[in-house]
Amino acid sequence: MATDAKGKEGADQALIRDLAELLKETGLSEIEIERAGMRVRVARQIAATGYYAPPAGVPNTAPAAPAAGPAAAGLADPAKHPGAVPSPMVGTVYLAPEPDAAPFVQVGTRVTQGQTLLIIEAMKTMNHIPAPKAGVVMAILVGNGQPVEFGEPLAIIE
Repeated sequence: MATDAKGKEGADQALIRDLAELLKETGLSEIEIERAGMRVRVARQIAATGYYAPPAGVPNTAPAAPAAGPAAAGLADPAKHPGAVPSPMVGTVYLAPEPDAAPFVQVGTRVTQGQTLLIIEAMKTMNHIPAPKAGVVMAILVGNGQPVEFGEPLAIIE
């Protein structure tokens, strides 16, 4: 009976290793499966690039580190900020319409409701993400080319 428990434990560890490798290959931050009454969730922390760095020659008005942005305003979690713009899908963020073009918005940009903030590429489709309300972009929480998850905060508009 002890060999059955060890065999199951080895199979469980192999499953976790396989899921961790899948996370690495796909760029996802977490994955969860349920099989035969057993639920396994594997998550990893992805180092975010923080705030968008403007192109050379443009003064950098963004805070030096993410902690200086929304956290300094008293919010430990930018997703809970009332002006947070959540990602409507899983995909890859692009801050500009083309690689050599200026970004759609920068920190300090005044936006109107419906104005494009960024693009999320999902399944080879470029999806323009509009500002849900008018205001000023206080923070850009993702970097160009960064993978994002559904619900992940992209920017803060106040």
